[in-house]
Amino acid sequence: MMPSLGRKYDIEIESISKPREEYGSEEYSKLGLPVAPAIIVGEETVVERSDIPEEKLETVICNHLGLPPPEPQKTGIFGRLLRK
Repeated sequence: MMPSLGRKYDIEIESISKPREEYGSEEYSKLGLPVAPAIIVGEETVVERSDIPEEKLETVICNHLGLPPPEPQKTGIFGRLLRK
């Protein structure tokens, strides 16, 4: 999800991965970063300790860039048929 949104909106995506134990360490808590898994856009922590639907993340990215929100995606079998 993240690489495709980075290409779509020409933004830098930084992914940080550490062993689970390191996220719970005292040193990590001193950094002031959110508890993983988390997504930060600009200075805003969008989600912490959970996942986020791609559509919601894309809306947050658009807001951050000053762009209009994306069109809602049609889902299910009818959505797939209508996209063709």
